[in-house]
Amino acid sequence: MKVVNLKQAILQAWKERWSDYQWAINMKRFFPRGATWDILNLAEALLEQAMIGPSPNPLILSYLKYAITWYPCLKSLFSLLEIMDMFCDRLSCHGRAEECIGLCRALMSALNWLLRCAAFYAEKVKEMLEQVAAEGQMKMCLERLEKMLGSTKNRALIHIAQLEETCTSLPGPSASWNTVEQSLLKLEESLNGLSNSTLRSQADDCISLIKSIPTMLSVRSEQLNKTGFPTVHAVVLLEGTMNLTGEIQPLVEQLMMVKRMQRIPSPLFMLEIWKACFVGLIESPEGTEELKWTAFTFLKVGPSSTVSSLTPLLDKADQRCNCNCMSLLLQECSKQGLLSEANMTNLTDKRKADREDAPQLQSAENANIQPNPRLILRAEPTVTNILKTMDADHSKSPEGLLGVLGHMLSGKSLDLLLAAAAATGKLKSFAWKFIKLNEFTKHISTENSKSAPVRALLFDISFLMLCHVAQTYGSEVILSESRPADEVPFFETWMLTCMPEEGKILNPDHPCFRPDSTKVESLVALLNNSSEMKLVQINWHEVCLSISAAILEILNAWENSVLTFESIQKITDNIKGKVCSMAVCAVAWLVAHVRMLGLDEREKSLQMIRQLATPLYGDNTLQFYNERVVIMSSILEHMCADVLQQTATQIKFPSTGMDTIPYWNLLPPKKPIKEVLTSVFTKVLEKGWVDSRSIHIFDTLLHMGGVYWFCNNLVKELLKETRKEHTLRAVELLYAIFCLDMQQLTLTLLGHILPNLLTDSSKWHTLMDPPGKALAKLSVWCALSSYSSHNKGQASARQKKRHREDIEDYISLFPLDDTRPSKLMRLLSSNEEDANILSSPNRSMSSSLSASQLHAVSMRDPLNRVLANLFLLISSILGSKTAGTHTQFVQWFMEECVDCLEQGSHGSILQFMPFTMVSELVKVSTMSSPKIVLAITDLGLPLGRRVAAKAIAAL
Repeated sequence: MKVVNLKQAILQAWKERWSDYQWAINMKRFFPRGATWDILNLAEALLEQAMIGPSPNPLILSYLKYAITWYPCLKSLFSLLEIMDMFCDRLSCHGRAEECIGLCRALMSALNWLLRCAAFYAEKVKEMLEQVAAEGQMKMCLERLEKMLGSTKNRALIHIAQLEETCTSLPGPSASWNTVEQSLLKLEESLNGLSNSTLRSQADDCISLIKSIPTMLSVRSEQLNKTGFPTVHAVVLLEGTMNLTGEIQPLVEQLMMVKRMQRIPSPLFMLEIWKACFVGLIESPEGTEELKWTAFTFLKVGPSSTVSSLTPLLDKADQRCNCNCMSLLLQECSKQGLLSEANMTNLTDKRKADREDAPQLQSAENANIQPNPRLILRAEPTVTNILKTMDADHSKSPEGLLGVLGHMLSGKSLDLLLAAAAATGKLKSFAWKFIKLNEFTKHISTENSKSAPVRALLFDISFLMLCHVAQTYGSEVILSESRPADEVPFFETWMLTCMPEEGKILNPDHPCFRPDSTKVESLVALLNNSSEMKLVQINWHEVCLSISAAILEILNAWENSVLTFESIQKITDNIKGKVCSMAVCAVAWLVAHVRMLGLDEREKSLQMIRQLATPLYGDNTLQFYNERVVIMSSILEHMCADVLQQTATQIKFPSTGMDTIPYWNLLPPKKPIKEVLTSVFTKVLEKGWVDSRSIHIFDTLLHMGGVYWFCNNLVKELLKETRKEHTLRAVELLYAIFCLDMQQLTLTLLGHILPNLLTDSSKWHTLMDPPGKALAKLSVWCALSSYSSHNKGQASARQKKRHREDIEDYISLFPLDDTRPSKLMRLLSSNEEDANILSSPNRSMSSSLSASQLHAVSMRDPLNRVLANLFLLISSILGSKTAGTHTQFVQWFMEECVDCLEQGSHGSILQFMPFTMVSELVKVSTMSSPKIVLAITDLGLPLGRRVAAKAIAAL
């Protein structure tokens, strides 16, 4: 039979359904042995016929297998290599998913075979007699390897085969990834002593490509054209300003996510963190806030050598702190073993030389002032010692403990110690020790006149310290994680029910303010009739709970002229003269009471607050009175701040030496909050970074306007921006601002605002590039951050505490049209199905089936529900016949998802994407690449691998 009749022969064989054996017998008639080029013609003809139709013809392919194996080894090798040339760079399969998986396995087998051939000839090259021939043969093998591996599509298919093997046992003789690695190792060993540098270089390139296959999605380029990263700056500022007590790990993970999403090079990343620390330190208000920033910078954030390039900022920080900040940081770094002594000396000397060029740092007037960083660093070990002291048995030496507490109250010692404790994660333990001390003072059975003042002071100091901690660092620091109701300590109960806080409305008629009437009457009589407050056998916890009702009785008597102003002065002197905690509890009730009164009813209540806030000057007070009054005045000022502003009243609190309330009353009067939001965001955008004051204004506006109002108006500001560089900067800044409450703002953005924009055709024009593309980027960043921290339970205590308006039930978030609800309900209930059935590769796919269902992710969780709904909407838009800017937005969203994801999307937001979306996405030119298909499918699932293999094989 002549070559020209090959196709007819093949077709005849196929039509008559020749067996492999019949074909082999007839092949002997077709070609004599050794007819290499004839067999190549036959192979080409067989391949051409086999590939007609939507999938390869298995019968004709089996003929090809027999044709190849019929020839001697060397000629068979040449034939196979030539055959590979025919198809290797244009592989495709439009058949069933299982056939595409078969193609993946076949490619891995071919890879293993080529590696073995290359290794075999690499050894042959070393034999002098066969060197020239072997070099030619090795060159042929390496060229085919390069051709195969040079295709991203082929590498992707091999990667799927590798993952398929790790999850399932491969049937048949197919090579495993383990044998590929063994062949690779053998080739590397064979290259030792290979003198041909060209072959060696060619082989090394192939080896590198093969080794890159398991991690082909993890190679990421970094931004090299930027030097400023406002998101990092703002996240650090937010943490230092509002979350000093938070654990360091969530901050690290959030920053690392920002680094990955924005592709920030490591040196610039560390530099930005330090820049933010020093800016926060420089711009912080004097007093407690400055100490908090100092503790955050020197104790909570780890030092880095890149800080040496911040000379101007370091100069300002040194001037503010009155010390060499760099030197102190490096010393801490050295203590932790993060910096060698030689590197530390080098950096210290460099900074010393820089400081000599800054004469303002050598000011003589500051020479005797103790720098805060040094004080903070000294305070850290002191905190540990105090915690140990507090663990001792208080009943054995209460006087000794009182002496330690007295020293803590002097000057700014308390705030130094609290800042150091907060930055090192010890503040909660610190607070708990004082709660236990406060509980200890309930024991009064054997008290006498000598021990009574000590017990009163221990109660008072512990109570005042706990109030101060709650106001400075948040009441969540005080609250225990879980404790039976009958074991809740007195202070925790009082703080939750009676203590005024920002945004907390107290009811003056609450049962907590209405204790046993007989105890109230006794207290009123004691305050009114005694020349001074007695101490022996007094239960201070009961007094603090009864004082509110007693004040109500006294106030009513004064308003009805039963008591004179002089009597009121004597009573208030008794309240504040010995135990300052009584004054704090009395003012707490008065603040709640004043809120409920009309303008003409407040005078006497406010006058009583003034009386209680004025210290008692005299000798007949208990030890450490002046120190306790300082803390009391600060507590009262914080308590009264809101109500005084609302009632337009001024109360002059005594100059205590403590700082005024930082970041309070920031909003301009008589200006609508939307105008404030717009103007502050505009200033921040023009400046390019968020300062501490702006962060506090945004936090206040979020609290006042609510999550939806805040998110919606900021998104509107973003969509107004038409300058490309400004939209990118706006995204970086908005992401940082959203960190104020990332979980709730993300739910609102993805669950309300985006669906409204995408389903309302009148709003599609707002999604044009660049603002639309910027919004897509912001949405993905928020979704990834929220999902990551949500799964780890990392919402900060500050965010957990924030009051939230009710967000609608996400079960009925939207129908897209009349038919959507039933499909949506199937999606949301699917996690109740049998996991084995869902995981089956043979299960037919519905248009809503996603990896999250196969992983049995709970759809009762609002964030999971919002993500599932959003991806259903995206899938619907991609499959719709109506195109527009909303379609382009969806593409940008998916591109950003791919850009931000690390390899292996199991557990990421893309697990909520319906599997059927993959085939729609690859139709989009920017998404039709093997790497993108691998990125958006969950390759840990059999169904995910089949979807990926089918999509890639069809490219």
